[in-house]
Amino acid sequence: MMYNLLAEHAPKIDRDQSTTDPRPYALGYTEGEFKRLELQGALIHDLTEHVLRSAGIGPGMRVLDIGCGVGDVSLLAGKLVGPTGRVLGVDRSAEAVDVAERRATESGQCYWTRFTVGELDKFSPDETFDAVIGRLVLMYLPDPAATLRRLAGFVRPGGLIAFQEMAMPLARSFPEAPLFSKCRGWIIETIERAGFEVDMGGRLPMVFAGAGLPAPQLNSAGLAGSGPDSPIYDYIAGTLRSLLPMAEAVGAATAAEMKVDTLAERLRNEAVEQQMCIMLPPFVGAWTNTPG
Repeated sequence: MMYNLLAEHAPKIDRDQSTTDPRPYALGYTEGEFKRLELQGALIHDLTEHVLRSAGIGPGMRVLDIGCGVGDVSLLAGKLVGPTGRVLGVDRSAEAVDVAERRATESGQCYWTRFTVGELDKFSPDETFDAVIGRLVLMYLPDPAATLRRLAGFVRPGGLIAFQEMAMPLARSFPEAPLFSKCRGWIIETIERAGFEVDMGGRLPMVFAGAGLPAPQLNSAGLAGSGPDSPIYDYIAGTLRSLLPMAEAVGAATAAEMKVDTLAERLRNEAVEQQMCIMLPPFVGAWTNTPG
């Protein structure tokens, strides 16, 4: 009965997926990319949970997660709001939404954590939410302030806006090493040449201001790795595997340069030999309330 009740009152979504932004997602929509997203979600789960809890996401709230991908942030929000709340995740990729729905079912959250396919500049829910959230999505929008301003219109007065984005130029290692430096350069150059923002973390206060929102509270946290057992090497290699078609298309790197099939092991060897500390880009969280 709970499922039928939620389905009956679920928000109606405009599924017109036409969009004013013709740029493809830089990392693609392959099965390998979906697995990379799940690994990323596991690695930064605690960092994102801290942002959502700090923002005030809690039991019984109605939450909209934009650019939800395979559902990591939606499922995290679903855990925080519980069965008395509701989470709706929206993504342009039907394949990603299929994965997210499967994961929600497997986690037992499918009664209150739901997903739909839609473009952020087109979909229009027929209900008001207590919060709009997102992770690593504003960096891919052609006008993030305008989109955020429109999305804030779906939030009740005094409701929450919370986003988490990367400050990619701050990634580094100590000591500096050739292969890691190349990987960092390939990633940043590919995303920049593809037309996306590599330092959305640093730009979050400006984006919030441009959306007409109060200045946000901020935090910054990151991941670091060392030694032979760190998952960071696989994460970096997986990111470049997903980026490779775009990297070649924009002239940032070639498959012959990356040698992606052996990249994780070569990064691991370099790090172990040089006793490196690899510091991934910090994730900047920003949250505020809509004007009451």
